Amino acid sequence: MEFPSSLKTIKYSNEFRFKEKGSEFIGFAAPCSSEEEAQNILNQKRKEFYDATHNCYAYSIAPGLVKYSDDGEPNGTAGIRILNAIQHFELSNLIVVVTRYFGGTKLGVGHLGKAYYNSAFGVLNSIKNILMENFSRMKIKYDFEHSKTIHHFLNKYNCLIKENGFEKKPTINFLVKPGDIDNFVEDIVNSTRGSSEVSLMEKNILVEVK
Repeated sequence: MEFPSSLKTIKYSNEFRFKEKGSEFIGFAAPCSSEEEAQNILNQKRKEFYDATHNCYAYSIAPGLVKYSDDGEPNGTAGIRILNAIQHFELSNLIVVVTRYFGGTKLGVGHLGKAYYNSAFGVLNSIKNILMENFSRMKIKYDFEHSKTIHHFLNKYNCLIKENGFEKKPTINFLVKPGDIDNFVEDIVNSTRGSSEVSLMEKNILVEVK
């Protein structure tokens, strides 16, 4: 699956608690950018709430990884409802864990599903959303006489300069949107008569849109 050109996620982690017929629900959400990071966060919450009745969760990681679990609750009442809340806010690159301490009164499938959804919705509604854009990291090596030309095209394609250096020739590490790479390279090659070297260093770097 192709990595999205942009995505919306949460800026920080937070917690949201409420009680329903004696049961306490603790919703926790945190940003993450990989399945390994999501699993680490999940394991931390399981350790923190080791005595809880259930630690249900859902996470969504670009480009298209989605997992969820009812953790012993009736099928379809917890994990998918947490995921529904994530999808309501159109978020990605995050995990939501909802912990339940059973209070002695069974809620029934309908009320239970609503409680898990409300837990996830409540915590996500309390966190600022941010928009992230996808960039690729590139490196250009050029003759000093072409400095003005190089900077012209860096500005033209709204590149983000990360580092200036010198390796027999001047070098610039920068970020550029993937869709602009081919045109950028073509413009550089043509304008510097093939004397500049442009190389791709890393893909799928997410940068917050200010």
